[in-house]
Amino acid sequence: MGSSTEWIPSLWMEIFDELLDDDNELDYGDSWTLNFNYSQTDEVTKEERKRGWKVYSHCGFGKFQCDLCNKTWPSARVMILFRYRLRSDRGTVIMRPFRQACRRCHGDSFVFPGFSENEVERALLRLFSKIRKNCYDDEDDSDGGSAGSQKVFTKPHEKDLCEGCLQGICCQDED
Repeated sequence: MGSSTEWIPSLWMEIFDELLDDDNELDYGDSWTLNFNYSQTDEVTKEERKRGWKVYSHCGFGKFQCDLCNKTWPSARVMILFRYRLRSDRGTVIMRPFRQACRRCHGDSFVFPGFSENEVERALLRLFSKIRKNCYDDEDDSDGGSAGSQKVFTKPHEKDLCEGCLQGICCQDED
């Protein structure tokens, strides 16, 4: 299955479950679930921190299709926000993909990104690495920092068309 322009939450859930069940990515005896919240931010309040919430931001590659004019475009700067915690033996991950707007329609409609299976797996493996480090004190964070991707940007990132930039949490700032 190639890269789609369609946002498919079930693809994320299937690969999340596969990595947990088949590949034992978080084999600590706890159960983990993936949920979606399309309005969460990267700010963690003091109260949320006390309850164990942590945040990981991932910059990935996705494709978009405008709902108004059907124009498609790729982006190497698709912001994905993961909020996660482990309480007792239950782990929760809440995910939010950030949308982009069409240059042609100039911000009239923000659309969700589509992702390839490889990109979904890559993002989730980075997330699991953070979970192992921050929830289980596993120092085997083999890929080091957030530079897990080969960054090849061919076009300038248009901040006024990026939902992440508009909220001040885009991977554009990493450059």
